[in-house]
This record gives sequence, structure tokens and C-alpha cells, in this order.
Amino acid sequence: MKILISQTVPSNIAAFDHIKEKFNASIEFNPLYKIEALSSKEFRTQRINLPDYTAVVFSSRLAIDAYFKLAEEMRFKVPETMKYFCTTEAVAMYLQKHIVYRKRKIFYGTGTPDSVASLITAKHKDEKFLITIAAGSNHTPLTSLFEKAGLDYTVGTMVKPVSCDIKGLDIASYDLIVMLNPSDVVSLYENFPEYTQGNTKFISFGKSIVKAMHDAGLEISVEAPTPQIPSVAMAIESFLKSN
Repeated sequence: MKILISQTVPSNIAAFDHIKEKFNASIEFNPLYKIEALSSKEFRTQRINLPDYTAVVFSSRLAIDAYFKLAEEMRFKVPETMKYFCTTEAVAMYLQKHIVYRKRKIFYGTGTPDSVASLITAKHKDEKFLITIAAGSNHTPLTSLFEKAGLDYTVGTMVKPVSCDIKGLDIASYDLIVMLNPSDVVSLYENFPEYTQGNTKFISFGKSIVKAMHDAGLEISVEAPTPQIPSVAMAIESFLKSN
């Protein structure tokens, strides 16, 4: 059994090593796409003027790098008064790469849209927010909360998915492929325009990938996560047990 997982090698691979031994399987990790910052030319098409905003919302480290890269390219000196609202503490701490970390202007949630929206108390209601996102991502869960709170905000795309060059992969040789993002599907067909599923089985991991796979005509053998299958490794093991 030859398995391809469309992600980088995780920090903890014990569960995958267990699968290799138990099922005599070969597992390869190979991302099908990467995230890149928009160029200043691409960003300008959104007609967003960075100096207009007094607060920025970040959900990833890549978005932080992209924001400060764009600011530099557009000769915008980010003021010390700027406020930062981040989805998690890890994202917030990453700001130290670009600014002096001060708790009075950096706030972070627990990873959910509600936790971020709850950070915006009465003293922040008059800020003008720039919500940074990746191209194609679903920002509705957060922006709907901003709408409900009557906040002044603009959504700005900072990064975009770009297909990796995987033409060197013998894609038909894999018995099982695990996909985690709609961009995986895009990359698959950009690299192999004539691709047909044949006997290859697919596992989808994440809600957003399912529609993209169905639209592409790919048959899914296991859809995860579920309460019973909360991880990629468990999804693979579930498939192997029943096949």
C-alpha cells in the first residue's frame, strides 16, 4: 500500500510509523501547494490603502509576514499605535519578528471567530479594522460577527495558494491519496491535466475539500475529521482496516 499525504512532514510522526509497521504501508508527505504573499501590484488591485486602518486582524504567521512586506514595499511605516488582533497566542507571539511586543496593543483569541470578536471591547469599537485573509478562504464566520457588532472593517487578501511543481511524482502509483485543501485539487489537475482516478482511493480531511473533490469527479472513500476519526492518521487507519 503506497500512500501520499498532501502536507509537510508533521512534527510527530509516531502514529504514521505505527501504520507503516501494522499495515506494511509506504507513506510519503508531499505538499501539493504552497502559500505565497501577494505582490504589491496584486495587492493594489484591491484598492486598499494601508494607512487608513488602525487595527489589523491576523489568522496566520504568513499573513503577518505578507502585511509587513507589503507595508515596506508601499513605503508605509506601520505606526506604534497600531492594534493587532490575532486568532491565537502563537500567531500573536510571531508579531515579535516585526514589532516590539506590547500587551496593550496585541490581543489574541483561542482560535475561533467568536474568541477574536470578543476581544473587541467598547474601547476598540471605533477602530478601523483590516481583516487579513488568504485568497479563497472563508472569512464569513468572522466578518458576520463584525457586521453584527457594527464594526468598521475591510477584508484584505494578503496571501494566495500556488500549486507546487509535482510533475515528477508518479501520481498513478499511489494506492491512497489524502487531501486537505481545495488547492490540492487545483494543483493535481494543473500538474496532471489528464488525470483520472482509476483504482486510486482518496481520503478528504476538512470540510472545505469535500466539495472541491466532488466537483472534480473524485470519489472519496473516507471523509474526516469526525468525532470517531479526528486525525489524518486515524482516517488512514480506518480506511486500511476496512480494505
